Amino acid sequence: MAKRDISGAVDFGYLEGFAADDSTVIDEVLALFRQQALLWTPLLDPSHDGWRDAVHTVKGAARGVGAFALGDACERAEAGGGLDAVLTALDQALLDIAAYSHERALRSLRG
Repeated sequence: MAKRDISGAVDFGYLEGFAADDSTVIDEVLALFRQQALLWTPLLDPSHDGWRDAVHTVKGAARGVGAFALGDACERAEAGGGLDAVLTALDQALLDIAAYSHERALRSLRG
């Protein structure tokens, strides 16, 4: 994946500014977001008792990394909207994060 594969689901400029362009912080934050997504996904099911707490957690984490569409989908789900939009937005954010992280790794190899 390359920069051209990024859809805009995550505002990486926001994240870079928030992290003061510190590559180590950016990489750690994105790695943590990806790890947490593995924990959130099974909870984002209306049959799970903790789905509302999970949506609230995802909302804050999403906005923290610049995934504002995901945060907005979570806000709508909290207000009674469906979880399908949350899952779709989470998938898109994760795809963009993968593409962005890959691009950063390639740049670091080039020097």
